[in-house]
Order: sequence, then C-alpha cells, then structure tokens
Amino acid sequence: MNGIAIAGRMIGTAHSPLIIAEMSGNHNQSLERAIAIVESAARSGVHAVKLQTYTADTITLDSDQEEFLISDLNSLWKGYSLHSLYQKAYTPWEWHEPIFRRCRELGLICFSTPFDETAVDFLETLEVPCYKIASFENVHLPLIRKVAATGKPLIMSTGMATVAELDEAVNTARQAGCSDLILLKCTSTYPASPESSNIKTIPHLRELFNVEVGLSDHTLGVGAAVAAVALGATVIEKHFTLSRAEGGVDAAFSMEPEEMALLVREAGRAHQSLGTVSYGPSSAERRSMVFRRSLYVSADMAAGEKFTPENLRIVRPGLGIHPRYYEMFLGKRAARDVRKGTPVSWDLLE
Repeated sequence: MNGIAIAGRMIGTAHSPLIIAEMSGNHNQSLERAIAIVESAARSGVHAVKLQTYTADTITLDSDQEEFLISDLNSLWKGYSLHSLYQKAYTPWEWHEPIFRRCRELGLICFSTPFDETAVDFLETLEVPCYKIASFENVHLPLIRKVAATGKPLIMSTGMATVAELDEAVNTARQAGCSDLILLKCTSTYPASPESSNIKTIPHLRELFNVEVGLSDHTLGVGAAVAAVALGATVIEKHFTLSRAEGGVDAAFSMEPEEMALLVREAGRAHQSLGTVSYGPSSAERRSMVFRRSLYVSADMAAGEKFTPENLRIVRPGLGIHPRYYEMFLGKRAARDVRKGTPVSWDLLE
C-alpha cells in the first residue's frame, strides 16, 4: 500500500495520522452550535469533521414496541425509544451544506456517515470526498455497495463484526468498486473502557485485509488513541463537543477542545517517534558519545608503574579507550609518567 488520498491529504504509515472530529448529535439541534463545533475543531488542529446523515425514519421505525425501547440500565440513552433518540440526535439535511462550506473555508475535510441509500444520493450532491460506514451498519451490504459504487475512499468501523462478517463487508465493498478502504478498530460501547478496546487488533486488521487501519475511539482521554498510533493506526476518530457540561446525546464520551488539541499533538509525536528499526548512535546522539564511560588514569603514575584499580578507572567522559579493555590493562606497566585525568590510550602501555 502506498497510502490513500482524501481531499489531497495522504493517509498511510508514512504520514502523520488523520484526526477526525465526529460531531454526531453534539450540535444539540442548533446550526449555530454546529458551526461553532466546526470552528473549534479547526482551532484544535484536527484534519477532518464528520457528520451523520439520516433521519429517524430512515434508520428505524416509529414504534413503542418493547424492542424499539432502550431499557439497558447502563445506557446513556435509557428511556428513549430508538425513534425519539434519533429524532433528537440527527443532523438536519439542510444544515449539511453550510457545515460543509464552513469546513472548506477552514481547510478541513468534511464528510459523513450515510445510514441509507437516499443519504448517499444526497451526500453526492455535496461532493463529499469520502464516506464512513458506522459499526452498526457494517452488516448493511446494500448500503456498502451503494457507497463503494461511488469509487470514493471508504472508512468502515469494525464494531461488533466477526472476522467472517468483516470479510463479507470488505469483499462487498471491493466487488462494488471500492479500491481505497480503511478499517477502524471500534468498540461499540458508549463510553468504551480501555480494557475492552483490544487495539492489538489494529495490525492484525492491516495484515488480514491489506488495508489502511485506524481507531474509532469511544474511550475517555487520549491514551488508547496514542497507543493505536504506535500499533500502526493511520486514522483516529473521536467524538467532539464544545463542552461536556452543556450536555448532548454523545457529550459524555466526547472530547472537549483542549483534549482534542492534546490528541492532535500527541498522535503526531507518537507517529514521529516510530522511525525505523535502529541500533547504534543516531546522528542526534553522536555529540552525546563523549558522555559515555571510558578508561582514565585516576592517580598520577610514574613510568614503569603498574596499572591497578587505584590508578585506573572507568569514568566519564568517553575519550579514553573502551571499558572492555580494563582487565587487559591491570598489571601492565606505564610506558611513561602519566598525570591523573589522562584518557587511556594504547601508547601508555610499556
């Protein structure tokens, strides 16, 4: 793989990871707040902003039957019906154009997750540079075919998918025309715990499917994301809000601006630190070589005097010969008078 280009930005192991701020429903049904999120994301240094494109009616049914109600006591959304939750969380389609426009003005890549085929048709009118398939939709093969047929890069979260399901999704995308595919390791709990993140899966995904890889991260903080970069992640996606205290459907596990700026910095540093397999002094380390230990005369010596532990020591700086020769010198005689502090060299031997 030589990398993938999205809106002119290269994604691959040779490049600093792409950082995506996921807006989701954190706009709290305010276009003004949505624009403010975009502007704050830009100041934080992210490279892309992602939306979600659906309506409550395109993603579920308006039903009060038990299976359409969220009853999990541990869920952030307990008590909602699926329809009422998505009605609250969705981004109105008429907002997309001004949000896309503001992103472009600020130099941000803007794209979205479509949740049905009509959303793909709509996003095509906005000339999106790429698409995202959410973890809950990676079994929606007709949607994957529709997105892949655009020929644009496709980012897909792995979520709860088994290897067999991922294989089916990847093959579906490729057969439908997708040549640029990125898989994001994702744990579909909100928030996710570090213990459940299993980011060691990331290099395995790369090897298994020969794709670019990354992390869609629902944990708190930046630790999992930075560790993912060390494991080869070239894309990091995190939910983003102006303030968790101001609430919102995803606010509890979303990053605030200062945290996102920290992630951008530390992910970049993590990537820079990877380098290559390297031993021996780097060019930057060469000037520190002088501070290694070497053999030095530690007491004045007269010609013919033997080297002993009292007059020969392994000390800093490193201008004498290597400490490996310490035992070889012991018992040998000095060829001339030698002052304390003289670096040991072979011509000191009698």
